[in-house]
Amino acid sequence: MQDFDERVTAGGGLARRLATDPETVERDLMKLVLTIVELLRQLMERTAVHRVDQGDLREDEEERIGMTLMILHERMEELCRRYDLSMDDLNLDLGPLGSLLPRE
Repeated sequence: MQDFDERVTAGGGLARRLATDPETVERDLMKLVLTIVELLRQLMERTAVHRVDQGDLREDEEERIGMTLMILHERMEELCRRYDLSMDDLNLDLGPLGSLLPRE
């Protein structure tokens, strides 16, 4: 995403405005969408692993969930390549909170 543009206002205060570039709007939007999808994918994966560990799933359900998550991960990588992004680009820095996505 683009950085914030800071400017001094007439009253001496600091105004923050998102600095956007029309050339990169589509890529930045795709980066945001893919970040949200990756977050959800990782949450689904953790839930699936937990259910497997608890013995809540039949073998065919485990296989179907595993295949679905694998396909989703492959599609995510394809979209990243299409928009010249890496999976690391999707991991937003939340400052003192750390990164949005856990490091795998």
